Amino acid sequence: MTTIRLAALLLAASCTLPVQAQTAPATKSQARNIIFFLGDGMGPTTITAARIFKHGEDGLLNFERLDRTARIKTYSADAQVTDSAPSMGAYMTGVKINNDVISMKDAKPVAPAKDANGNASIDRCGAGNGTSPMTILELAKANGKAVGAVTTTELTHATPASTFSHVCDRDMGYTIAEQIVPGGAGYNERLQDGVDVLMGGGRMHFTPFDKARNPKGRGDGRDLLAEFAARGYFVANTRADMQSALPNRKFVGIYADSHLDYASKRRPEQPTLAEMTAKSIELLSKNPKGFFLMVEGGKIDHALHDTNARNAMTETVAFDEAIQTAVERMRALDPGLENTLIVVTADHDHTMVLNGYPKRGNPVLDIVRGYANGEPTKDADGKTFTTLVFGNGPNRPEVRADVSSEQALAEDYHQETGIRWSSESHGGGDVKLYAAGAGSAPFKGTIENTRVFDLMKAAFGF
Repeated sequence: MTTIRLAALLLAASCTLPVQAQTAPATKSQARNIIFFLGDGMGPTTITAARIFKHGEDGLLNFERLDRTARIKTYSADAQVTDSAPSMGAYMTGVKINNDVISMKDAKPVAPAKDANGNASIDRCGAGNGTSPMTILELAKANGKAVGAVTTTELTHATPASTFSHVCDRDMGYTIAEQIVPGGAGYNERLQDGVDVLMGGGRMHFTPFDKARNPKGRGDGRDLLAEFAARGYFVANTRADMQSALPNRKFVGIYADSHLDYASKRRPEQPTLAEMTAKSIELLSKNPKGFFLMVEGGKIDHALHDTNARNAMTETVAFDEAIQTAVERMRALDPGLENTLIVVTADHDHTMVLNGYPKRGNPVLDIVRGYANGEPTKDADGKTFTTLVFGNGPNRPEVRADVSSEQALAEDYHQETGIRWSSESHGGGDVKLYAAGAGSAPFKGTIENTRVFDLMKAAFGF
C-alpha cells in the first residue's frame, strides 16, 4: 500500500468519527417530560428589574442560569402587539392566531352574550368560525402522557385555556370550563379521560349562580366541581386540601372565586405557585410515560397593567421560586435532566422601562439618584422621577410633582405613565426564552413563538 493511499484511508476514517460521536447520544435528547413555564407579561425589563430587586445588579434569577437562551417574536396573526391568548396559543399549537382567540386558527373573536343573570356566558362563536389545531398538551395526552395546567389566574384565563380549550373569544370563561370536565356537555374529547392536574382560580365559572353567594356563577346551574368529583377527581378548595391529596387520583384545585391573590397579599388558604408546582410534579410523575405540565405566573401581567412595579417584582420572584422548585424536584427524579425539558418564557412584553442613569445599588423601585453624586436626578421641569416608569396607563398627572422615596417605595405606589390610557397596555417587543435539559439545544437565536411548539413537539419525539 502506498503512502498516499494509506494517508487517504486514514483521513477517510477520521472524517467518519465526528458523525458517529454526534449521532450516538441522539436518543438522550428526547424528552419524556416537558415543563413549560410562562411568565405572563414578563418582558426583558421586568426580568432585569426583578433581578436587581432580589439580587442586585450583579446577581441572577434562578431561571437565568438555565443553559439555553433565545429571543422570541410575539406578534399575532392580526396585530403587532399581541394579547395573551394568541401568543400562548402560538406556543401551544404552532399557529399564528388572532388577538382574543383561544387556540383556533383563522377564527374571529366574538364576545359572549349576557345570560338572564347579567353574566357574559352565552357562546356566540357560531359554526365554521376557524379550526382547532392540536395543542402540545392534547398531543401529550394522545401519546399516553399525564398532563397538567397550573396558574395564579383563573383557570379559564387565556394562558391556561390555550393549553386545553378551543374557543373564538377569550372571554368565554363558562364555555372554557365546560371543555375540561370529562363526560359533560361541551367536553373537549381530545382530552380523553381528562387533564390530570388542574390548579388556579375562577371558581365562579365552575359553580352555579346564586344571587347572594355566587353572583358571577353559571347561569346553566351546572356544578362542574361536583361533576369533576363524580368522575373520580380529588377536588381541592384550599392549600390544606391540596397538601392532603394522594398521588393516585386526578386532581383539580380551585383556590379563589376569581384570580389568586398577589404573592405579597396571599391568604394562607391559597398555595404558593411553588407549592402548586411541586404538588403537580408529585402527581404527574407517577405516569411511567412521562408528562407535560404548564405553569403560569399570571399575576406578573396583572401588576404591570396596574402600573404597580413592586407587585410585578414580587410576582416575578415567586415565579422564579416555582421554577427553581421544579428544577430541584426534576433533578432528584431525573439527574442531569436527560429525560426532561424545561422551558421558561413570556407571552409578551409591557411598556415598563428602566431609565435615568441611577447609581448602582440604588433601589430599583426608588427615585433616580445620579451615579456621580447620589443626589436625586431632576427632569426638565426640576422634578424628581422614578427609575421605573410606563409608556402608557392611567397615572399621568396634569402637572408633574416631585416624587419622594417614601412615595416610590410604598407598596401601593403606581408608577407614572407617558400616555394617559385606562389601563397600561402590552408591549410589542421580543421576549426572552430560557431552556435546559433534553431537547433544549435548538432553542437559540431569534425565533417565532410558533417555533417553540415545533421544538417541544420534536423533543417529545411526536
